[in-house]
Amino acid sequence: MFSPAKEIQFDMEEKMQRKDVRNDFKRPTIRHGVITIKVREFESADTREVQQIVHDGMMEMIVDTAFRGLRHHPESLLLYAAMTAACVAITTSWWVIGLFLASLLFGRYFYSRRVIHRNLEHAMTDMENIQEFYMKPPDRCLWVAVLEDRVVGVVAAVGQQEPGGAVQLQRMSVDRRYRRLGIGTLLGRQVVEFAVTRGYSSLTLGTTAYVARTHLLYQGLGFRHVGSTNGHATPGARRDVLEWMFYRVRHHHYKLNCTKQYKIADM
Repeated sequence: MFSPAKEIQFDMEEKMQRKDVRNDFKRPTIRHGVITIKVREFESADTREVQQIVHDGMMEMIVDTAFRGLRHHPESLLLYAAMTAACVAITTSWWVIGLFLASLLFGRYFYSRRVIHRNLEHAMTDMENIQEFYMKPPDRCLWVAVLEDRVVGVVAAVGQQEPGGAVQLQRMSVDRRYRRLGIGTLLGRQVVEFAVTRGYSSLTLGTTAYVARTHLLYQGLGFRHVGSTNGHATPGARRDVLEWMFYRVRHHHYKLNCTKQYKIADM
């Protein structure tokens, strides 16, 4: 089990001896046998791979929201139970009841897919010009994880312009073929380092993921769960009656206090 504070402090003290933290691409790396995974800043040649990874990561939310998320929304379960009870009261035909239950699941998939496709159109606007959106502003940056010249992960940081503000972690996504190699941890540490070296007081993020390992990743980096918004209105949601019935999502808020948990000696 790694210690985020210890790891970051060691790397940061090493970097204090260098003039330009942002342009150092040698770190962080991890080794799995003969495989080396690097995290470096985005380059223009990475554009297509980055866009694909972000796109695929968002598309995975369809199944996550439609099915995995169902048990986290008791209000939806209660509604579907009442509708099923009404169906049973109307008919004793098991194939009709089975068809009704299948239609509920299809409704969740259909509306989750529709909302997330709309959300994708809205969310991918920054991906159309990564250089302008993330690399030119001094308070922003986007990094990629590279394995044997292949981009396998991406993460971005967006900071507030005023000193001592917060940095928001965005666009965290890892190619599903290369997960469980510690890539998410490396990307997360890079954003923490970005926040610490620039004197930001905290690091925040939001996620609608229902997969437990996503939350364990953030907690392992030192983030603290500070609340959640049930029925969070994502971009692309129209909130009509059927969409309200079949699309529900919970938005989790995380925060990391940089000054307390990642204090760097002799800055």
